[in-house]
Amino acid sequence: MARIAQDIFKAYDIRGIVGKTLTNEAAYLIGKAIAAKAVEQGIKCIAVGRDGRLSGPELMKHLQQGLTDSGIDVLNVGMVATPMLYFAAINECGGSGVMITGSHNPPDYNGFKMMLGGKTLAGDLIQELLAVIENNAFAAAEESGEVLEKNIADDYRNHILGHIKLKRPMKIVIDAGNGVGGAFAGKLYRDLGCQTQELFCDVDGTFPNHHPDPSKPENLQDLIQALQNSDAEIGLAFDGDADRLGVVTKDGNIIYPDRQLMLFAQDVLSRNPNAKVIFDVKSTRLLTPWIQQHGGEAVMEKTGHSFIKAAMKKTGALLAGEMSGHIFFKERWFGFDDGLYAGVRLLEILSACDNPSAILNALPQSIATPELNIRLPESSNGHQVIAELAANAEFSGATEIITIDGLRVEFSDGFGLMRASNTTPILVLRFEADNQAAIERIQQQFKTIIESNPALKWPL
Repeated sequence: MARIAQDIFKAYDIRGIVGKTLTNEAAYLIGKAIAAKAVEQGIKCIAVGRDGRLSGPELMKHLQQGLTDSGIDVLNVGMVATPMLYFAAINECGGSGVMITGSHNPPDYNGFKMMLGGKTLAGDLIQELLAVIENNAFAAAEESGEVLEKNIADDYRNHILGHIKLKRPMKIVIDAGNGVGGAFAGKLYRDLGCQTQELFCDVDGTFPNHHPDPSKPENLQDLIQALQNSDAEIGLAFDGDADRLGVVTKDGNIIYPDRQLMLFAQDVLSRNPNAKVIFDVKSTRLLTPWIQQHGGEAVMEKTGHSFIKAAMKKTGALLAGEMSGHIFFKERWFGFDDGLYAGVRLLEILSACDNPSAILNALPQSIATPELNIRLPESSNGHQVIAELAANAEFSGATEIITIDGLRVEFSDGFGLMRASNTTPILVLRFEADNQAAIERIQQQFKTIIESNPALKWPL
């Protein structure tokens, strides 16, 4: 039986610490396991790309070897943003691809995001890869696959420029956090007609300036400062593999992704009345009335980019978004999460007005907390912890209890959420309300329930 660390097989992807849980041998075995599943489906070609992490080239070499040793042809697109790999997979390999990326994790992490035949691998499909490896159930190949190298940056950029035109030139600041998006964002936005000021756009897998995670306000401070000290109108930030977008206004306000989604929904629904718009359980309660007001159907889904993609396919939704910053456009695009493209769509809308920040700041807003985390012991099952807490929970004044992903409790003036992270041993909490008194009342109810488990520490 082949040996591999089981805990790198996560809910949405494969991810581990390079050289410890994620080794070159593991990358080779994962390549062979993906190939075995590809052969079952009659898939002959898989696109492979990597982000800017220092471990990327070695992992790519061994993953690729596992694929070709199993008879699969590889389209090697080199160092690219994750959405560019998705683009190559869809347009060149029938929807099959593997992206080697650690996303926004620390520099010593790396991993694999995978799709086969247009379907994102998640949940049980990822566990099936582990089973192939542990049971040595690899595909026998009569001959090795071939490797073709292709630079897809121009194709990707031209596809965007072919259908997006700005109403006027704009001045923007881009902060790539030394992630791989920095290699492509500047040219893309300049070709759109923007004047760009670039922060940390040189790709550096040690991330020497700040962590490439735009969902955390501390990582947007350089962008906020640059906007204050220049005549730029808007700031765009990307995570390590550029599949997520952060947005900052001229006056330093962070426009979180659930509010970005309001603007995108208004735009998409103006052309597609009655379309479905999907958002995750962490998103603002203001989205549903906003989507309905603009003639659309609001659909809440569980958190996770692979779950959202599956829900889009199932429902035919034209747009989706997650609080983490993944935005998915099916209208005029391919339905995958793409931070670079989301930034382009944002500028398309904002270029029609003289004061972009005023448009963004005017979007509906409540009092809301960021994500609050409660760390669990490494061996804990977060879903089980939530189930035990929920079994004895009582919520005074609740109007609805939603259990599609943890426990989201709706009140007439706000909501509270507790759910288990699918990627790390933590519980995630989030609260939103019309006023401070309401948010404190809702938090107190959750606090009482959480503190019923003496191992859990209230995060506020």
